[in-house]
Amino acid sequence: MISVLRTHMHQKNAGHEELSLDALRRGSWINMIMPTRQELEDVARITSVPLDFLSAALDVEESSRIDIEEMDEDTGYTSSLLVVINIPTHPESFSFDTIPLGIVITEHYFITVCLEANPILPGSAGGVSGFCTWKRTRFLLQILYKTAVTYLQYLNEMNRMSDAIEKSMRKAMKNEELFRLMDLQKGMTFFTGSIRSNRVAADRLTRVFRNPQMQELVKLREEDEDLLEDVIVEHDQAYDMVRVYSDVLGGMMDAAASIISNNLNIVMKFLAVVTIILSIPTLMSGLWGMNVGVPFAEHPYGFLIVALISVGVSAAATLWLWWKKMF
Repeated sequence: MISVLRTHMHQKNAGHEELSLDALRRGSWINMIMPTRQELEDVARITSVPLDFLSAALDVEESSRIDIEEMDEDTGYTSSLLVVINIPTHPESFSFDTIPLGIVITEHYFITVCLEANPILPGSAGGVSGFCTWKRTRFLLQILYKTAVTYLQYLNEMNRMSDAIEKSMRKAMKNEELFRLMDLQKGMTFFTGSIRSNRVAADRLTRVFRNPQMQELVKLREEDEDLLEDVIVEHDQAYDMVRVYSDVLGGMMDAAASIISNNLNIVMKFLAVVTIILSIPTLMSGLWGMNVGVPFAEHPYGFLIVALISVGVSAAATLWLWWKKMF
């Protein structure tokens, strides 16, 4: 799916106009969500961007990176900057994941490519707002900043979920809680790698901004300096948070495993104690059931005497085991 937006350049607060790919104009933002091969080829032909730049984000294993394509008259490619970042997703209640988002910047166009609709880009609930398709550098920084903020929001949500699971586990441990912890820990692992690689990409992007040869593509204006600093600070904060929460979640998983093992030991010890106590009457009845002469065989109250002896020995064994804190 392809959508094209363009900010009105000379009208203050005029908003954006929707365009078609055939009527593409300078200063347009081309957004592609799960594009087909034909759509990728059409955009590559119209914008003179390498096809591999547009398809980079369609690989779910793609990590954050920066790539630059110089103008090539032989191939007809225009100068373009590729920025691939990993953005967070929340597909299910306790499931968190990351997917790549490709951003291609040329002298005339701003292009985004992603495998699915996401909470980062404009048009989604809580996505980037107040953007201008003409200000390509600021638009890029707004996306990076929104990505870091979304990571922080999801991390706080994951922390609240883990706290709720911990409270539930203190009352009664069920397999469902363990599965939820596993899902959260898996999401934390994805977030850790993605935030770290995004932070590295942000550092490299800073060097690109300082490169005089890249000023035509991504000119860092004075008012964008603070936004760039916010991007770095937010990613650093997100990385610190994900490391702390990962350690806490890992500790919870280890504690849950220890609790399960301890509960199993308690149950096995209790069953062993019960087996010992119940084996005493069984032993006594087996001895007096032999076809030989036994005490109290002719006594009118022989059965009652043997039963009382069994109960007494069992009670003595129970007291001894209790004194040894076996249960």
